[in-house]
Amino acid sequence: MAESYDSQETHGPYDNFQVGDFILESGAKIRDLNLAYATFGTLNADKSNAILFPSWYSGTTKILEHAYIGSGRSLDPERYFIILVNQIGNGLSSSPSNSPAPFHQIRFPQPSIGDDVRAQHRLITERFGIERLALVLGGSMGAQQTWEWAVRFPDAVARAAPIAGTARTTPHNQLLVDTFIEAITSDQAYGDGWFDEGAVHRGLRRHARLFAAAGFTPRLFNEALWRDLGFTTVDDFVTGFVENHFLPQGPNDLLTLLRKWRGGDVGPHGGGDLARALARIKARLSIIAIEEDGFFPVADIEAEQRFVPHSRLVRIASAWGHLALFGLDPAYNRAVDAALSELLAAPAPQEAP
Repeated sequence: MAESYDSQETHGPYDNFQVGDFILESGAKIRDLNLAYATFGTLNADKSNAILFPSWYSGTTKILEHAYIGSGRSLDPERYFIILVNQIGNGLSSSPSNSPAPFHQIRFPQPSIGDDVRAQHRLITERFGIERLALVLGGSMGAQQTWEWAVRFPDAVARAAPIAGTARTTPHNQLLVDTFIEAITSDQAYGDGWFDEGAVHRGLRRHARLFAAAGFTPRLFNEALWRDLGFTTVDDFVTGFVENHFLPQGPNDLLTLLRKWRGGDVGPHGGGDLARALARIKARLSIIAIEEDGFFPVADIEAEQRFVPHSRLVRIASAWGHLALFGLDPAYNRAVDAALSELLAAPAPQEAP
């Protein structure tokens, strides 16, 4: 691994899909909603090779490109047409930080996971004319969106792979998210949500350290596995990798994502009954869990998987814990590639003989 590893992402280039005025599930309206996205590969004539991969918390599609897409890998642009889409509020798609006054910063309407998926459905149908996706996948908050896709649009998803995320945010997970929210908003500079650029760095640093403590495993720290990235001490790693990742980001963007994460739940599609909602799924699912995940424990994922038809649970071990999603563990990368390749090779349930 390069000694000067930089966890900050390079933004762009991206295409933009102008959704227009968009009414949220809450009844609020985002004016001139924009989705920033990137594509790789070529859509075939019958539009049967399309894959959708939405972004996760605090990340953009650039990290998805670097960590998961490549020639000879499961997500091979020589075989598939891969659409990477930035979720609402992540700083590239419409967000508190990039929306014009007066509906900017804390006046930006709060979207839901369902709002992301409804907007993404507009993207794939209106921009590309795709009616059915060969695969939807995503990690963490991307997994929440993947679950929502499979439940909300069951006929539009042939296969799905939620990675390290649940269909309904558990009470324990909500408590964790609350600590992230409080870390940011407890910064005196945050005040009432109107602040000068860069002023909330103390809150972002507190948030980053909480995120590191829960997102990585004890073994990663105790065995100093971060040394492979060129860092010299735990503090050097947490400052140079995790704080460096969060400091450039808009505090209100992160809070928008956190509140969305906290409210993730496909249950309303089953009248509030999670099992009934998951039974709506028609896709073939490989539900991928990270053994050492402190955000979305295997037991929570397994408890949902038993309600899902045509599904299997794939368990992957990584000392990087939940943050193996960044693609820094070669063994994790190989295991995910193998699971996705097997899923893509299997017929969708509607296609099975």
